[in-house]
Amino acid sequence: MNRRPNSSYRLGNGRRVESGYRRPFWLPASNYYILAASATIAFFFLIWGILHEGNEETPWIGAGIGASFVLGGAVFLREVVLRKARIRFLMEQRQLDLNIDKIPHNHSLPRNNKITIEQNSAIIKEIKKKSEAANVLGNLSEGHYEVFEMCQEYLLMNSRELQNVGVGSPRLAALRRGKEIVAGLHRVHLLKWAEIEAKSLTRDAKNHVSVADKIETAQKALTIIDSALQFYPQELNLQESETALKDFIASIKVTHWIEQAERSAFKGNYKRAISHYRDALFFLGRENVKNEEKDLIAEHINEEIEKIRELEKLKKGRKKISNNSPDLKEDYD
Repeated sequence: MNRRPNSSYRLGNGRRVESGYRRPFWLPASNYYILAASATIAFFFLIWGILHEGNEETPWIGAGIGASFVLGGAVFLREVVLRKARIRFLMEQRQLDLNIDKIPHNHSLPRNNKITIEQNSAIIKEIKKKSEAANVLGNLSEGHYEVFEMCQEYLLMNSRELQNVGVGSPRLAALRRGKEIVAGLHRVHLLKWAEIEAKSLTRDAKNHVSVADKIETAQKALTIIDSALQFYPQELNLQESETALKDFIASIKVTHWIEQAERSAFKGNYKRAISHYRDALFFLGRENVKNEEKDLIAEHINEEIEKIRELEKLKKGRKKISNNSPDLKEDYD
């Protein structure tokens, strides 16, 4: 197989989308254990400080026991959990490669010459074999994409042949039957590829810390779904996934601007806080889809804006009184 994790794909419509398939997390032993040792030392001093503040007679004992558990957990995580995941990934990847490599590649799709019934049958047989190989390891998106590519190429060839085949030709029934079989595989494997890639990217987006990284990764997942919708615009699962991803991206932006508004309000920068809340409302209503949850969030934001406006009025009133206080004192004297 030519394609590997973190590669990009080109769909039949010419659009290129990025793969979301990721290898399991793995660091070299030296780097991993340096990080583990640093975390253990930090944990030791943290617990020691807490116990010491609590007037514990021997704080170093409790801190040492806790640090031992942290270090032991780090060793178990790498040597058992992560290593098993990595080995399983490599075995699955190799098995898929072997399954596909076993399939003969003697039947390239004819482009200019007329395709015979035997050639048509051989091509369909090869596509079925690749489909079975991809289904053996169903969670690897690349295998499904390989089958989708073959199906796409066959369907284009089949369409050209059907335009030129005679009404009484024995090839007509074979081509129509081939189109029916391959079209079904085309749909199944494209949808499976899109599902695996989109889920992987969405999971990655949720794990990111940076808002920009979250949005960028979620946008890649949306691109995957949009690409599949180019072929099957009426597919309900794709439509639901598209809506869910758009809501997810909007929620990231809304949450970000609400947090920024709260920080600005806490610092007393009320104008900036209101501006951030308005940005949150903008992204909340951008998709023009209304539901109860969105309405509640919008209501909450509007309430916060009104509160800030009241605080802003109080701040201005206090400032005015403060500026006028010398005059009041002079009149009193």
